[in-house]
Amino acid sequence: MTPKDKNRILPSRVWSQANVTNAANAAAVLENAPQQPPSAATRASNFEIGVGGIVTYEFAENIGGRVCVDVSNFEGDPFLILSYSASSFFAGKMPDSTGDIVPLDLPLKFRIKNKGINCVAPGFNRGAFKYLTIYIPETPVPDDGNDFYHPPKGTTARDVVKKTTSSWYDSIRRGIKNLRAANADENPSVFIKALWVVCSAYPNQPYGRAYNGYFESSSSLLNRVWYAGAWTLQLINIKPNEGCAIIQFSSEFDGTHPEPGAWYNNYTIANGTAVTTDGAKRDRMVWSGDIEITIPGIAVSSYDMLAVRNALDSLWNLQYSDGSLSYAGIPMGQHHEFSDTYHMHTLIGSYLYVLYSGDVDWIKNKWATFKRAVDFSVAKIDGRNLMLVTSEFDWIRPGMVGHNSEASAIALKMLEDAIKLAEWVGEANPQTRGVSWTDTHARLRSGFQGLWCAADNLYGDNLEDRGCNGSQKVLPQDGNTWALMAGAADADTAAKVSEALRNRWTKYGAPAVEFPNVISSWVASCELMAHVVAGHHDYAIELMELQWGCMMDEPGMTNSTFLQGYRMDGYIYYPAYPAAPRNSHAHGWASGPTSVLIEGILGIKLLTPLGKTWEIEPHITKWLGHVRGGFANGLGKFEVSIERLVHITGRYAQGLNITVPAGSSGTLRWFGQEIKLSEEATSNTQTYSYYVYPPSLVQRQVAPVTRMAARDQWRLFSPDPQWTKPGTDQRAVGVTDLSIMTKYWVPTKGVRSAASRGDGWNRVKERKMRKREDARIAP
Repeated sequence: MTPKDKNRILPSRVWSQANVTNAANAAAVLENAPQQPPSAATRASNFEIGVGGIVTYEFAENIGGRVCVDVSNFEGDPFLILSYSASSFFAGKMPDSTGDIVPLDLPLKFRIKNKGINCVAPGFNRGAFKYLTIYIPETPVPDDGNDFYHPPKGTTARDVVKKTTSSWYDSIRRGIKNLRAANADENPSVFIKALWVVCSAYPNQPYGRAYNGYFESSSSLLNRVWYAGAWTLQLINIKPNEGCAIIQFSSEFDGTHPEPGAWYNNYTIANGTAVTTDGAKRDRMVWSGDIEITIPGIAVSSYDMLAVRNALDSLWNLQYSDGSLSYAGIPMGQHHEFSDTYHMHTLIGSYLYVLYSGDVDWIKNKWATFKRAVDFSVAKIDGRNLMLVTSEFDWIRPGMVGHNSEASAIALKMLEDAIKLAEWVGEANPQTRGVSWTDTHARLRSGFQGLWCAADNLYGDNLEDRGCNGSQKVLPQDGNTWALMAGAADADTAAKVSEALRNRWTKYGAPAVEFPNVISSWVASCELMAHVVAGHHDYAIELMELQWGCMMDEPGMTNSTFLQGYRMDGYIYYPAYPAAPRNSHAHGWASGPTSVLIEGILGIKLLTPLGKTWEIEPHITKWLGHVRGGFANGLGKFEVSIERLVHITGRYAQGLNITVPAGSSGTLRWFGQEIKLSEEATSNTQTYSYYVYPPSLVQRQVAPVTRMAARDQWRLFSPDPQWTKPGTDQRAVGVTDLSIMTKYWVPTKGVRSAASRGDGWNRVKERKMRKREDARIAP
């Protein structure tokens, strides 16, 4: 749940405490602490911390922002040392990690300069943490101009430490330049009346709980999951000048030379007042791979479409001369970093932005550059009628080159969306090199069937060594989920794929077999949509409660946001990185249930910009007794509620209410019947009510709810008291192969350098691959 007051988030409890004598009354600053009258604001009612004292506070949610303290008194010249962690597993004297050089960040030195309010400098807002550790070391803290504390090795005395050179952090630090030696005889202490965090996220929303959408059901877990996804999406919405947590990356462009373990968030990554990014703690960059998940989720919750537009603009501003797009936003884009799949994610994201915002003028102004980007991808669809992938970079999964199924399915979806955009901007029959996008789409869909592995009821990873008959056969989660999302499979095939994917689930979720040892929150979010497309809505709910239930309640999780991914055995280590503390516990691509529950289960689907036309196809599934939710946008309110009912005669029924905006039209699909509804002639939002005796068709349409007499029908029904939720299958823990863990780590010098080197290497490889393929298909 979003904190009530983003400008004053108080800790909820003392999670751990040591040396109580020198860290007394730590509970005085908690959110539920008894309020003291001003006359009682003495030392006895304050949190007092002295040399050797240490306290770790837990917040109710994973939060982000700047720490502030209200100091009633202090002795000496004290520094508080601050350490942050999203997971309880890493709460303590050392923070978790944002960078890719060392496994842990350095703790922050927080100098107390005066009585009253003291806050850390703006550049040192921490993007995501649930645990805050505060301590005063037993050894002296050097007043050396460095903003980070280096715990001494083997130091026992409070030695005098002095430094005479300025730190490169001076540009963002607090301006303290009087470098003095610490007094070895001092015993610094601080008396704190209040401690809170000023949240720096969702800058366009002064009141974070004012959502445009909502969700509520008979499943308390799903209710928590929906709001945790919405809160994750808010945390990754940041000020554009507080971006890029990978400072070793950005230092190439800002002239700084950060020491290993240093961290801060002050790099400008976009224009405007807000921008949606990949993760709250890291990377705090615009990665297009996240946006198919984040844009629909934002649209049905906070509706901050301005932050979405700023993110997309930052990607389009980096388009290269050949029409391709950068792998990610600033500070990438300077070395021709490129990914075939992420390039197309930007195109699909642009469609989603126009669909949910109604901002057709935005894409009209970019139409020429958009077409160049489409042309670039279409040129890679070769004589095998599949995309020939030449960039190995994707969501850090291996095996991307060749005629890849995931990339080809994404290309299929990209073309489908591009054709719709062409219609909305008024261009008939868009083409690339004289061939219509419609014909190219049909050719690609036909070629995709060559990846089908009939013995497995799944598509292979590529036509080469990772295909059905390859030496390294892989039946990928991403390629198969995208195949269904893109409409590559007919209804019968889609049902088989959905069933085969479900059969692979383990105790902690759906494995991404293309990346050994990994449960990927992004690919699983895509799998939710794939099950909906296949008509297996039960599976979508089941996977939400399985995998997102794990992310809510398993040890080490935040119980409030969703993480980038984790290991097959449920541990919070994401195998892409050498160190578990680097995992992002608030990652946008993990928020899939927030949109899927609205669009896939309640079935609210916008067909044209802003939902001028729509489809509604609700499914209560076997898992729910009732479910309701919806969202509002510039056109009006979309809302659906379904409930299991029993008639006074004893017959079981379902009740349905839908609300749609005035000036819109659409189709309701329910129990096999289609009902056309149009409100184009009305000026008010309308609600329609139905009931059905399953499995028969809809039997009665009741007049709009605004006519109260129409509610008489509902007096004959009551909620079904006999319904109970079915039991769930017990699944084995996934097997983790530790012997190959290091094989797939991201290079320690960062993705940027690897991506730029890889791009140059792959340009040579592309020519060789194309020559080989041309020879293979020549008559």
